Amino acid sequence: MQFRIGQGYDVHRLVEGRELWLCGVKIPHSLGLLGHSDADVAIHALCDALLGALALGDIGTHFPDNDPEFKDIDSKILLVRVVELIGRHGWEVGNVDVTIMAQRPKLAPHIATMRQRLAGILGVGVDCVSVKATTTEHLGFEGREEGISATAVCLLGSSR
Repeated sequence: MQFRIGQGYDVHRLVEGRELWLCGVKIPHSLGLLGHSDADVAIHALCDALLGALALGDIGTHFPDNDPEFKDIDSKILLVRVVELIGRHGWEVGNVDVTIMAQRPKLAPHIATMRQRLAGILGVGVDCVSVKATTTEHLGFEGREEGISATAVCLLGSSR
C-alpha cells in the first residue's frame, strides 16, 4: 500500500449580498464569501489538499477563476471532479481534516452536517472526516470579520 498526504489553504472576503457556504452547507449569516464560484473556502482548501497530495497543481489550475464555466459554480461539484480525478490516478481518500477560521457565525451547530456532506462526496465514512471551527480571538482579518480562511489536510491511499 502506498500513501500520500496533502495540505491546502484558502481565504475569501466576507461581503453583503452573498450566501455563506462552508463544507457544502449553507450557513445562515448576514454576510457571505466573495469569489468566482460560491466561494466555499473549506471545500477549496480541501480540493487543494487532495490535488497537492498527488502533485496535480491546485484548484486554480483545474478550475480557473477567469473561466465562465465556473462562475457561481457550486463548490461541491468541484470537489466531486477532484475526487474523480484522484480516482483515475488510482488513489482513494483515507481521511481528511478541515479547520475553518471565522469569528462569526458560530459553526458548532453545523459541524455534523458538514462532516456528513463531505463524507458523502469523498466516498468515506463520517469517521474519516474531521471538521473543526475556531475563532481567532478577534485577531487578524478573520477576527475583524473581514473574511474566513480554512486549512485542510488529507491522506490518500493506493494499492497500486
